[in-house]
Formats: sequence, structure tokens, C-alpha cells
Amino acid sequence: MKEIVIVIGDRMGKGQKVAAGIESVAGCKAVVVPGMAADMKLGDVMQKENADLGISFCGSGGAGALTAKNKYGYEVRYGMRSVEEGETAIAEGCKVLGFGFMDTEELGRRIATAYVKKYGNQ
Repeated sequence: MKEIVIVIGDRMGKGQKVAAGIESVAGCKAVVVPGMAADMKLGDVMQKENADLGISFCGSGGAGALTAKNKYGYEVRYGMRSVEEGETAIAEGCKVLGFGFMDTEELGRRIATAYVKKYGNQ
């Protein structure tokens, strides 16, 4: 069973609660990019970690996600304000999710669960 790697980049250097939610799902590992403006490094860390999914958090919900798309060509959805929008984006094949500030365990757990539901732990 392959471990699913999900990278978190938060403009304010947070993401620990989302990471806890991700890691509560069997077979999922969270990587939190450290420091301020971590969202802007999301694509780079996804490449380094060979990540399956990336989550970007900033005020607009777009900067880090769009940077990852422009630099690496990831399919993205940004400007999201609810967990349900993120679940839908995964179902539609997005690999980078851009949210406003939402550092919650529920978001991490539900996003990881949606990924496992769509792709499994191959």
C-alpha cells in the first residue's frame, strides 16, 4: 500500500491542525511547509516530496495554488471557502487546493478521505 503524501503551505506558517486531520486517515502523511509565506513554496515542496496532493492557505485562497499551477502545471481549484468545495475539486481531479484560512482537523480529515475514496492507496 502506497503512502499518500499531502503537502500543506500556509501563508501564516500554520497548517498543523489540517496535518493532524490528514494523518488521522490510514495511509496518509502530511508535510507542513515551515515558515511565513509557505504557500508560495507549495509546488516546490510537492515536487521534492513526490506528493499526491497540495493544500494552500492564504487570505484569497489563490496565491500558492496559482504559483504551483504556473510553475509545475498542476490542476488547481482556488478561492475555496468550504470543505465541500475541496471534496468536489478532488472528485474532479484537482491536485492543488487553494483555500482561505481554514486550519481545521475536519478539513484535513475530509480532504484526505476524499482523496482515498477517489484514488485509493495504490
